[in-house]
Amino acid sequence: MKVKVMNRLYAMSKEEYKKVLKIASEQVPMGIYAIEKGDYAELMNLKCNSITQLKDKGRAYRQQGYRVYSNRGTS
Repeated sequence: MKVKVMNRLYAMSKEEYKKVLKIASEQVPMGIYAIEKGDYAELMNLKCNSITQLKDKGRAYRQQGYRVYSNRGTS
């Protein structure tokens, strides 16, 4: 699996990716922390100010065929 973090591309197994994904989820309290499509994933830190903004950004990636990983924060 290819994983893009910042401007670097890493090759790792699915198990390694899942561990990295767990760490990434802890870093973004409210926003999108990863997108995935096929054998490619991209870690990101897209912070959102509201649930509506989070849904809109997530919807835009889903329309492109990506699976979106996000946190809604605590309310």
